[in-house]
Amino acid sequence: MAGMLYLCATPIGNLQDMTPRVIETLKQVDLIAAEDTRNSIRLLSAFDIHTPMTSYHEYNKVEKAGRLIAQMQAGKNIALITDAGTPAISDPGEALVRMCQEAGIAVTSLPGAAACITALTLSGLPARRFCFEGFLPAEKKERKEVLEELVNETRTIILYEAPHHLIKTLKELAELLGDRNVTLCRELTKKFETVLPTSLYKALEKYEGEEPRGEYVIVLAGKSREEKKQEAIAAWESMSIEEHMAYYEKSGMDSKTAMKQVAKDRGVGKREIYQYLHGNE
Repeated sequence: MAGMLYLCATPIGNLQDMTPRVIETLKQVDLIAAEDTRNSIRLLSAFDIHTPMTSYHEYNKVEKAGRLIAQMQAGKNIALITDAGTPAISDPGEALVRMCQEAGIAVTSLPGAAACITALTLSGLPARRFCFEGFLPAEKKERKEVLEELVNETRTIILYEAPHHLIKTLKELAELLGDRNVTLCRELTKKFETVLPTSLYKALEKYEGEEPRGEYVIVLAGKSREEKKQEAIAAWESMSIEEHMAYYEKSGMDSKTAMKQVAKDRGVGKREIYQYLHGNE
């Protein structure tokens, strides 16, 4: 029988967040695939885990995945761990999961720490609806496209950022999104855990005078629906009512339906649009 892939979440800082199920699984599997074996050996030693390890990271993820899948097809059970947190979240593990599914290899995930969720729960910002962007792309064109998509995002936004890029990212966000509420989290679950609820402008001012340290999770307020509504109304009001009507009629709407939509866009009653267009007819 084929083996199985176990996605094992590891602590993001505090070793006590390692679950008993993960510890037991890491002891029982045939092989552990780790993002950085030099880093992971300290974690495994702390829990008296002596299972053989192999490296699996961004730069060997495709070639190595094929070899790992061959071993699982031969019956071996393999655990995947990242440097910290849950594999496949901003991590090359997602490629291995996809390739295992394509090869018919069973995959299971052992829940545990994830910096994005930990930061969201600490942020004080709405957690019912959120989007996770991870690290913004490094390539300029793709980065610009992603940032522009975030301008009208109404859900809470979660980003990861390295300390040496934090100021640049805060500047880009402030320029495009304005002074949104934001919570900056660093050293999560560790002794010097820091959670800073602030605004983009104030955060930028703070870190332009203070060197950022540690990896950051940026939890950013989405655009309010009221703000989005007012922007839409303003956009329509830049048109004449005749132009507004023509816009919908050209798309195939009949006059009555177009009038109803124009009234809705402008936040007025349909009767008001009718009277404007037809006067005392």
